[in-house]
Amino acid sequence: MHAELSSAPAAPERPNEDWVSVAAPASGHGGALVLLDGVTPPLDDDGCTHSVPWFTARLGGALTKLCAAREDLTLPEILAEAIRRTADAHRATCDLSHVRTPQATVVVARWDALEVEYLVLADSVLLLRSPEGAVRAVLDDRLARLPASALVSHAVVDSTVRNREGGFFTAAADPSVAARAVTGTVPRARVAALGALSDGASRWTEVFGAGDWADCLEVLRTEGARALIARVRALEEAPDAPVLGKRHDDATAAYVEW
Repeated sequence: MHAELSSAPAAPERPNEDWVSVAAPASGHGGALVLLDGVTPPLDDDGCTHSVPWFTARLGGALTKLCAAREDLTLPEILAEAIRRTADAHRATCDLSHVRTPQATVVVARWDALEVEYLVLADSVLLLRSPEGAVRAVLDDRLARLPASALVSHAVVDSTVRNREGGFFTAAADPSVAARAVTGTVPRARVAALGALSDGASRWTEVFGAGDWADCLEVLRTEGARALIARVRALEEAPDAPVLGKRHDDATAAYVEW
């Protein structure tokens, strides 16, 4: 197995709220990939004394540990337990009922000799490549399917669609959200490589249209995760770049190949 990870903050002076890891058990028969994209609260109003990077590190660490150690649990069960453990770490000091309590999008993939399991929650992306080269994107597209009227402001998003039925869901303090994730399994023999992208890296395809998902995974394979992020940054700086909510975003990419 070969794995490559790269992550860059939106700007050098601010912390990176993404989180990524790859675990390869010593047995050599399996592994796991975890990628989180922390949600930046408006004006730091989240009812919490901890930062978003604190939250993603706690949640990401719990997910990685559970994926590596608890083969008896499904990925939704692992996500639910990781959310519970993270919430318990600051339940006594913070308002976890706040709509902007620290939260993140989630991509998890776990594999052994027989199958690859996956879980995607919110707008990060998992890419799976078959031995023949076909690429499938696993997406939780609930946010993308919302009408523009539901996304006109932070206040509207928070009051009408964030972690609500008919809206979209992120990993925050409620373990039951794990049941909302997009999940599935693929025979291990049908997966030659996989990639994971936070939305700051998936912009290459989703915003700028520089290539489709197969092209994106090919950049990861041939040029590397750092090169994909560099391509995104160059497109963001172009004079004709589309107007985005954030000119730059934290960008994280991971690639695993067998």
